[in-house]
Amino acid sequence: MTTTPRDTPASRRTRANGDGDGTVYQRKDGRWEAAGYVLAPGDTRKRVRVYGSSRTEALAKLTEKIAASNRGVPIVTAQGSLAVYLTYWLENVAVHHLHETTHTRYTAVVAQYLIPGLGRKKLAKLTAKDVRTWLNALRTVCQCCARGTDTRRSPQAQASRRPRCCAIGKCCRKRLSPLTLAYIHSVLKSALEHAVREEEIPRNVARNVRTGTPRPRRFNPLTSDEARQFLTAAQQHRHAALFELALRTGLRKGELLGLRWEDLDLNTGTATIRHTLQRTNGSGLTTLPTKTISSERRIALPASCVASLRAHRARQAKERQQADTNGIGSGYVFARPDGRPIEPATLTRHFNALLRHAHLRPIRFHDLRHSTATLLLEQGVELVVIKELLGHAHIGVTATVYAHVRLRLQRQAIDLLNHTLSVMPEPTAEPDDGDDPPLCAAPVR
Repeated sequence: MTTTPRDTPASRRTRANGDGDGTVYQRKDGRWEAAGYVLAPGDTRKRVRVYGSSRTEALAKLTEKIAASNRGVPIVTAQGSLAVYLTYWLENVAVHHLHETTHTRYTAVVAQYLIPGLGRKKLAKLTAKDVRTWLNALRTVCQCCARGTDTRRSPQAQASRRPRCCAIGKCCRKRLSPLTLAYIHSVLKSALEHAVREEEIPRNVARNVRTGTPRPRRFNPLTSDEARQFLTAAQQHRHAALFELALRTGLRKGELLGLRWEDLDLNTGTATIRHTLQRTNGSGLTTLPTKTISSERRIALPASCVASLRAHRARQAKERQQADTNGIGSGYVFARPDGRPIEPATLTRHFNALLRHAHLRPIRFHDLRHSTATLLLEQGVELVVIKELLGHAHIGVTATVYAHVRLRLQRQAIDLLNHTLSVMPEPTAEPDDGDDPPLCAAPVR
């Protein structure tokens, strides 16, 4: 007769001192199981079970769930829908581990794609086939028609922009890019991975679905001639020091705007990158930690940047005196005349205007960072040095992003080797005076 956990001896199915409101016992397979009641969605109580290799481990997991329940955090179980779990994950888990900007993007992905496509599925019954079918639909369906973007536009927007899709019954065939699909897939994998860690599901089915490696996003770095033209045009701009620092060091836009004078040592010519300035939905324009731990770094400043920063600081002090701002926001290196930080969107407008003034092709501000790395690679600078300058987490990131540059350098090296091997030196004929003995093979022992 098959035994169940209730058939186990009482000595193995007891509640010892310190077990609280839970029951801890050892299963027939040797693992320990702990069960107790916690708060569930809808202000209800639900019995949950956790497992561990020892009594202490199982009890610790149950205690953690009960403690979270006592704080008012509902415990989502695998029997609930994926939509309920994703909402719980965003509000109680991801919010504590992600930057605010990243959490905002995750929330948008969940609301626009995951919940409409898979939200009704039970978390415990979600399969890899469900995920694959949903991703294939995202890949082939026009997103404008699927979400009714064209028909939901306000009358003012429709007046300024002619309807071109579902509003007139003609599909515009707007498809998601492979990079966007990969990002949506990664958000789902992150959510399900946490469900596995909490032992709500046995495995992460999203990891069993292969979407392929998308091609890196193409960018348009400046050539060496265009870079010199850009720097010449920027000399008369109020933010000349910012544009020069961006092109010569490859700092991100947020890192430039978040830079403070206390982060600079102009005597030694170094800068310490600690913060980034971002606009978020919840906090507005705020200073955040760097993108990754590796992004927090110390870099060397070119001599030309040190000179331009000194001139910029002197001009900034005169602006503060004229504006009489009483030191508002005076810590920022690049700020508005009143000392307040610069909006990232405002900097983008200044940058685009400078490109038009310099008669250069339109590029993104982030392409200045790519221009720095590309020009350094073409000058033969080692990849590890560029990785440290840009603040990449791994050298593989640098190698992947700039693979096309390395390929071009390889082509140049191969062509140089081919030229060397093709031009063979002509042998010099020396007159034989007959004095040297004839060549013969020496025996080898």
